Amino acid sequence: MARSFDALIERQMRQAQLQGKLDNLSGAGKPLDKHPGLQTSVTSVGHAMMASAGVKPRQFTLKERLDKAREELKKISDPAEKKALMTKISMLELEYNVERDAYRSFMK
Repeated sequence: MARSFDALIERQMRQAQLQGKLDNLSGAGKPLDKHPGLQTSVTSVGHAMMASAGVKPRQFTLKERLDKAREELKKISDPAEKKALMTKISMLELEYNVERDAYRSFMK
């Protein structure tokens, strides 16, 4: 199966090259950016493509929401609102940790 998948990728790349779709790509001829913690150049390329397309892995979006909720918690004085927000924070923490662990397992 791996061979057939590799062959498919190779055919798609050749076809795109013949059609000129790979001409004038941004960053052509430049070395790939080094990203700390990324194990392979393939992973690095994937992250670069996601960043250029404006796509964030879900764990980063969850982390932003978690940080925002924690800041909001500092401003709340009503005990009922505080309790509801703490419940939301604990759920976000759980989601974030699951997502982060799944991502780490996938990247091994």
